[in-house]
Amino acid sequence: MNDDHLFRPILLAGLVIFMPIGIYHRLKAGTGEKLERRQEGLFILITLRLVGIAGTAGLIAYLINPANMAWAAVPLPAWLRWMGVCLGLIAGWLLVWMFRTLGRNLTDTVVTRKQHTLVTGGPYRWVRHPLYSSSVLATVGTSLVAANWFFFVAGCLMFLLLVIRTRKEEENLVARFGDDYRNYMQRTGRFVPRL
Repeated sequence: MNDDHLFRPILLAGLVIFMPIGIYHRLKAGTGEKLERRQEGLFILITLRLVGIAGTAGLIAYLINPANMAWAAVPLPAWLRWMGVCLGLIAGWLLVWMFRTLGRNLTDTVVTRKQHTLVTGGPYRWVRHPLYSSSVLATVGTSLVAANWFFFVAGCLMFLLLVIRTRKEEENLVARFGDDYRNYMQRTGRFVPRL
């Protein structure tokens, strides 16, 4: 049985709820400051955005009509798709928590702002990159809800590129905050909490 008639509106509702929250926080964090995005490397800069565009285009095609993405459909039982809904809700909650905690420090690149502060509270108490961690949960959740391997592959490629990018991001943070950031790295995991 095809459950897209049930899961497509759920996926759409998640996007309608969480996308405006992300846009709001990105706009609120804007300072008008020019950020040098090329610091992350031209390969990452271009590839990350191309993969993001491809994944977003696929998601829009699915939301318009799941038949548009039928070539990548995977038969999944409804209970597994409901697990995807749960993961998506957790990812959304983590994203909102991260946005609220990060405040004006939010950027879309590896560069720190002139008025950047070291954030170690909220989800940053446990992981250094909760945005990327929540992106993984959102990727798995979306892939399960849509029962589509393309979203999973696109999300995994994006995460891999983000993992590579974190090296430069953390170099910049060490250069900016020195031992404070080094100590923070020692006590927190990069994407998952340390035991």
